[in-house]
Amino acid sequence: MKFDKPAGQNPIDQLKVVSQPHDRIDGRQKTTGTAHYAYEWHQQAPNAAYGYVVGSAIAKGRITALDIDAAKNAPGVLTVITASNAGALGKGDKNTATLLGGPTIEHYHQAVALVVAETFEQARAAASLVQVTYRRDKGAYSLTEAKPTVTQPPDDTPDKNVGDFEAAFAAAAVKLDATYTTPDQSHMAMEPHASMAVWEGDRVTVWTSNQMIAWCRADLATTLKIAPENVRILSPYIGGGFGGKLFLRSDALLAALAARAVQRPVKVMLSRPAIANNTTHRPATLQHIRIGTDSAGKITAIAHDSWSGNLPGGTPETAVQQTELLYAGANRHTGLRLATLDLPEGNAMRAPGEAPGLMALEIAIDELAEKAGIDPVEFRILNDTQVDPANPQRPFSRRQLIECLRTGAEQFGWKDRHTTPGQVQDGRWRVGIGVAAGFRNNLLEKSAARVHLDADGKVTVETDMTDIGTGSYTIIAQTAAEMLGLPLEKVAVHLGDSSFPVSAGSGGQWGANTSTAGVYAACIKLREAIAAKLGFDPDQAQFSDGKITSGTQSANLAEAAANGRLTAEDSIEFGDLAKQYQQSTFAGHFVEVGVDSDTGEVRVRRMLAVCAAGRILNPKTARSQVIGAMTMGLGAALMEELAVDTRLGYFVNHDMAGYEVPVHADIPEQKVIFLEDTDPISSPMKAKGVGELGLCGVGAAIANAVYNATGVRVRDYPITLDKLIGSLPDVV
Repeated sequence: MKFDKPAGQNPIDQLKVVSQPHDRIDGRQKTTGTAHYAYEWHQQAPNAAYGYVVGSAIAKGRITALDIDAAKNAPGVLTVITASNAGALGKGDKNTATLLGGPTIEHYHQAVALVVAETFEQARAAASLVQVTYRRDKGAYSLTEAKPTVTQPPDDTPDKNVGDFEAAFAAAAVKLDATYTTPDQSHMAMEPHASMAVWEGDRVTVWTSNQMIAWCRADLATTLKIAPENVRILSPYIGGGFGGKLFLRSDALLAALAARAVQRPVKVMLSRPAIANNTTHRPATLQHIRIGTDSAGKITAIAHDSWSGNLPGGTPETAVQQTELLYAGANRHTGLRLATLDLPEGNAMRAPGEAPGLMALEIAIDELAEKAGIDPVEFRILNDTQVDPANPQRPFSRRQLIECLRTGAEQFGWKDRHTTPGQVQDGRWRVGIGVAAGFRNNLLEKSAARVHLDADGKVTVETDMTDIGTGSYTIIAQTAAEMLGLPLEKVAVHLGDSSFPVSAGSGGQWGANTSTAGVYAACIKLREAIAAKLGFDPDQAQFSDGKITSGTQSANLAEAAANGRLTAEDSIEFGDLAKQYQQSTFAGHFVEVGVDSDTGEVRVRRMLAVCAAGRILNPKTARSQVIGAMTMGLGAALMEELAVDTRLGYFVNHDMAGYEVPVHADIPEQKVIFLEDTDPISSPMKAKGVGELGLCGVGAAIANAVYNATGVRVRDYPITLDKLIGSLPDVV
């Protein structure tokens, strides 16, 4: 199905099942332990051996000697896989570094060997016997030190300029010129990176924890140098990914190599300390923001430059993209700079681009509002735009940022905020509230599905879409139930299998909207097949209560499959509406914090997110996504930071003891409001996405609340007590 014109009235608009707050259909399996994750498919691959990864002890250099004899002779050991005995390997398109290193070492904890044994304990013990001798080369590990040497944008991300920023900024009545930093951060998903592989002849099946099945399959085939049709990827349940499981990683490759070598199933799980350095992370940024306004506070010039680092061949953190679209202003500049660093690979994490970008931009907007003498909410409203600022002929399909901010201000009690910082105390706590705008683009990806109708009247949906804890199973079931007029319990959903039609996958906030749109397309085909089978006009037929009806004619859906299963398959392909209209999602984030007057400890007291994100397909699961994202925003603002050893080039706090993450219990009150925002430009579902939006802007709202509580402006995340305690005002 080609989606190239705005959606009209369609079966989804009935909203009998879609947009209703249904419980997750996979909830029982997950809470009873019957939902099998990547490491747990024991019956499907019995008698599995275990692999333990040996990671590089240096960040850059070369292996000069690798002695595996002692490990091979250890009790229970079946084999030791290294780059020298694994056979010729390729490299997937989406991997920056090779997944099995040697002799060249590209980053710390790059896998250099896999010890395979009968038990996990034997593999781990033998791994300590692998002797590796290195030649360590000098590496670059500090973005601050590398920044002065990087002056040109990457070839594929040129600067964007509109008007004459420099002249407009020089002439501005009110100016802000400030630098902000965000640190390296780790995904820290609850489920580690884990895989299990088994070969049958020249075909390999890999159970793995991966968000993008088609990407994983293609890159594993490329790396193993075999045909994609000889690779099957299974990932029906994922215990969190957040971008860290978008790509093929070493656990899946090494499990496949080991299973081929020992001719039996092999399980490989990365230890928690290895994940931060062996997989991907969010790169640190250094962001320079300059904004100028006229005397009335309207932005006339806005510039945002961001520096980040990555391995050779890597990509930059796109921290300026929200600045291109969030606020009006005739004269504009954005630019990215990429330093070559020898730290582990940087890539997508928890709303890449906008999340760290808004952490800087939305502090800058607050600072500028204060300079202009305008309330921060009103300043944002004053500088709203209903069109792409760089192309005024291109309107937003839907843009309700003003409504988000006004609704949030009313619901949160913004009118009671003290404009002068440091004026409100509650015992030993200084109390402040802050605001930030949330923004995330609506990304569209082709997505396909297959649907079956059986003789018992039940429908089965198959697509390689994944569920990373966000509720994909449920909203896909709701879509099929709505389209075919069935109760939710009459729909079964099978996900995460590369033998199913290729979906959009889970990432970038595109998963819910595009995967359900693919199911919509397949269900249109199935409706047509049912109508043809039973002698109905598909354009006139209604599907409701398990029946197809037209006028006085009616039949049970099950009759169409009486002589055998009825199957339909289709995909949603998006035309050029995204070129005609800017499609984005918006939020207003409001936060209240308390800051200990003596220690500088920060505690978030309450949070509110008001979201305009298209049609909400399931308000219950969507709320869960948003409050989870809000909690991640607290982590980014107050505690999450990978500490870099700039001598040796690795992340020191590479486990959940040293790298702290927040939980919902850290926040007494979290509230989410979804505005009615049905968007026919986006898809037949008229939805968008909400996962990343719940995070984008939260960090800055917390930072702005801390400033309101204390009068201390921190521009370097995370906002730890050491950055506050020396500047806190005396207790009155």
